[in-house]
Amino acid sequence: MRPSKRAADEMREVSLERNVARYAEGSCLVKFGETQVLCTASLEDKPPQWLRGQGRGWVTAEYSMLPRATQTRTRRESTSGKQSGRTQEIQRLIGRSLRSVVDLQAIGERQIVVDCDVLQADGGTRTAAITGGWVALHECLKWMRGRSMIRDMPLRDHVAAVSCGIGINGSILDLDYIEDSAAHTDANFVLTGAGNLVEVQATAEGATFSEEQLGEMLKLARKGIGELVALQKLTIA
Repeated sequence: MRPSKRAADEMREVSLERNVARYAEGSCLVKFGETQVLCTASLEDKPPQWLRGQGRGWVTAEYSMLPRATQTRTRRESTSGKQSGRTQEIQRLIGRSLRSVVDLQAIGERQIVVDCDVLQADGGTRTAAITGGWVALHECLKWMRGRSMIRDMPLRDHVAAVSCGIGINGSILDLDYIEDSAAHTDANFVLTGAGNLVEVQATAEGATFSEEQLGEMLKLARKGIGELVALQKLTIA
């Protein structure tokens, strides 16, 4: 039995609440169990310097964790003057995931920045950020279309993410912190609504894993992401 009493293929309770930030063009508060991430999408009326004059836009992401999002206070990275390698890796993952389903040409020479701020961490912050970030991005694009800044919705599909792992009792879906810290293998899956893979991150910690076990985790991830995409559709309806 898992510490949370969930079945192996059972997600934590997930909620997506849009339009929670007054000033952002798009926003979403996402909760995966006790993990809470505030995602805001901000429109900038110019692309990055390296994209100017090319007639297309850009979607990027920034990720941060509040000092008391964890059990002990974490020092703000801004006070040290640089981001950690973990922060850079996560925000690049979020940006890649969101861009995978966006027609950047249709945005025009603009940039959308999706900020993902972890309010409370209990495992799966990056997967929650991607899932909630998509909703925030959708709301920003809808805001743009409502003001005739774009003609059609540039989103080609949904994108969501979930963690999986291998523990002493086999493969499990949507790990919380206790499970994540004890898992033999930790994996993150990013999939589109159509079921296509965007990114897979899988790492063996205490023991290696087989191709069969990777397939088991992917099967669990497809189930979980199917549920997340259904919730995204309900949220934006």
